[in-house]
Amino acid sequence: MNDLPKFITKDIHKREFGFDHYGKGPNDRYKTFSNKRALKKFLRAKTPFATYISVAFYNEPRRRQDWQHSELVFDIDAKDIPIRSCNCDNVCETCLNESLELARIYIDTLKGDLGLKNVYLVYSGRGYHIRVLDQFIMEEESELRGEILKYITGADVPTNEIPLGYTNLFINRLVRNVFHMTGKEKIEGMNTNLLKDVIKNRDKIEKSKNGNYQLGLFRDKIGPRRYKNFLDAMARVNLSMVDGKVSIDLKRILRLPSSLHSKVSMKCVEVKNLEKFDPFKYAVPKFVEERKS
Repeated sequence: MNDLPKFITKDIHKREFGFDHYGKGPNDRYKTFSNKRALKKFLRAKTPFATYISVAFYNEPRRRQDWQHSELVFDIDAKDIPIRSCNCDNVCETCLNESLELARIYIDTLKGDLGLKNVYLVYSGRGYHIRVLDQFIMEEESELRGEILKYITGADVPTNEIPLGYTNLFINRLVRNVFHMTGKEKIEGMNTNLLKDVIKNRDKIEKSKNGNYQLGLFRDKIGPRRYKNFLDAMARVNLSMVDGKVSIDLKRILRLPSSLHSKVSMKCVEVKNLEKFDPFKYAVPKFVEERKS
């Protein structure tokens, strides 16, 4: 409880809490606490498997009534990344590192392109939650949230109607995908032969002097019609890197930072240094370390 982030403890009395008492998911909701001390007392008495907190702020959180605003959240689950360098069944160090890489990319876009400032990153146990608390964004409802999601992930193939800067963003996301492909992916709109040809010719992707990627030679090797199919497929893949349902849900509850993800025995913790964060160093609870020793 001592490492609860400030963005959580501020106005904590306006949030809804949920608890998992049986290891089967949150089954005890609509709980509220006046302060951190009251929450700590409840956790010590009940010792739930998991603890959740709403992204929404209410004047009456116990009833989820009189909604004020909600965090904008981007949920990156390592096991659900459609293109990753590993083929593990659940999560491993490789896909966790790649989900952190995606989080860095999206945060750079949120801050650099969209000018957002109150952006926080939380390790969830199996991936990462990007949590945005800029006031003007929190007051927006689902439609704009969906547009922001599509922009930062690169979910639209560039056209003349889309701002020029987006083209480079989309290409960067595309190139990231191409160089993480293993050949075992099942991607809607890409058959096995196209997938093989993309991997075979990815070394034809070049960088210009200004650092932007050039796809001309790569496109020529693939063929114009197949290249269009490839672009459409990458737009769909880009969007699926993030759980879009979480981003547009104004009443979602997420794991509480500083609480335990009981299914993987890892702590849900705020990431304060994106470059140095290692979940196997900073998110392993004491009882697991003691068991190892």
